Amino acid sequence: MKKTLVAMFFVAALSFGTQVQAQKFSGLDKSPADIAYYRPEKNAAPLIKVIYSRPQLKDRVVGIDLAPYGEVWRTGANEATEIKLYQDVSFGGKPIEAGTYSLFTIPGKDEWTIIINKDTDVWGAFSYNESNDVARINVPAKTDSKSLESFSIIFTPIDGGANMIMGWDKARVEVPFTYAY
Repeated sequence: MKKTLVAMFFVAALSFGTQVQAQKFSGLDKSPADIAYYRPEKNAAPLIKVIYSRPQLKDRVVGIDLAPYGEVWRTGANEATEIKLYQDVSFGGKPIEAGTYSLFTIPGKDEWTIIINKDTDVWGAFSYNESNDVARINVPAKTDSKSLESFSIIFTPIDGGANMIMGWDKARVEVPFTYAY
C-alpha cells in the first residue's frame, strides 16, 4: 500500500511538473534568404558567395514601389546583402581585396550603380554610409521578356571570372568580377 501511494505521488508529480510549454516558431519569411555561389568548376571551392533575401513583386513595380530609382537599396530585403570574396578581384576594373562586404545598389531605368561597402551586419540601407564604400561601378540595365516574381542572383562564367546577374521583374543587371591568377 505504501509503495502504491509513493508511485501515485510520483506519477502525479511528473504529470504536473513536466508540462511542456508550446513553442512559437515564426512562419515563413515573406522574403526568404538565399545564397548564390560562383564556383569555376562543379564541386570546386567557391570564389564568391552572396547571401541575400528575395523580396517578391506582389503586383508592385520595381523602380517605383520597390527598389526606387535613384535611391540606395539593400539589394534584396531584410539585412543588407552580404558578398564574400574568397580571393582578390577586379570589380569592373577596380581592385578589391578578399573579404566580406555589403552589397548595395542604386537602381535606375537605364543604369544601376553597384556598390561594395565595408559595413556588414546592417539592416537594410537605413544606416548606409557612402564614406565606407570600397568601390562603385555603373552597369547598364537590360530587360528580359520573362518576368521574375522573386528578386534573384546567379553567376555565369566569363573569361577570367564571372558575371553576377541580378534579376527582378524584367530587369537584368550584369556585374563583372575578374581574378588575377
